[in-house]
Amino acid sequence: MQNILILGAHGKIAQLATKLFLDQTDAHLTLFLRNAKRLTADDPKRETIIEGDADNVADLTQAMADKDVVYANLAGHNIEAQAKAVVAAMRTAQVKRLIWISTLGIYDEVPGAFGQWNHRMLDGGYLETYGAAAKVLEAADDLDYTIVRPAWLTNNDEIDYETTQKGDAFKGTEVSRKSIAAYVVTLAQDPTAEVHHSVGVNKPNTDGDKPAWY
Repeated sequence: MQNILILGAHGKIAQLATKLFLDQTDAHLTLFLRNAKRLTADDPKRETIIEGDADNVADLTQAMADKDVVYANLAGHNIEAQAKAVVAAMRTAQVKRLIWISTLGIYDEVPGAFGQWNHRMLDGGYLETYGAAAKVLEAADDLDYTIVRPAWLTNNDEIDYETTQKGDAFKGTEVSRKSIAAYVVTLAQDPTAEVHHSVGVNKPNTDGDKPAWY
């Protein structure tokens, strides 16, 4: 049985992933968030909810004790500081496996008109900070990290995705949060999958100048 720590457990993708972990695996989940009152365990025997700050190394280190996988679903202007804290805590706690949710566009890998639109929407503090956080992880080659770069997110109740690697042109414009959650569960079950890779994730056949729903 795996012990999995979910950072930013109140996030929409994280909550979907929690349900999939409970449905599809026998893992025990530790749900880490700033305000623990925002979550209620569906299965108290397999879920532990703890309160902590994702840029506090001591909080993170304590939460990581005896964990096999850290799945980070973090966000905010301080995402680079959070990445540094997560890396430091993982080293102290001697945890290797990290799955990190980032965003498309951090390598200027989105081509054409959609890439230009994505820059207009996300430049000015978002792409820059998420790109800086990714650099922190990519420098931590002692950790078995996987960076996940989703396309623009939908709430569609579907699991339908394809992937690209860093250095490839990003495909598509959108992907469901449920698809990203399913991909996280898949990565967590295989400690060798996409280690030291940064993976773009999109729904097939959604190419365009911007997401169809935008």
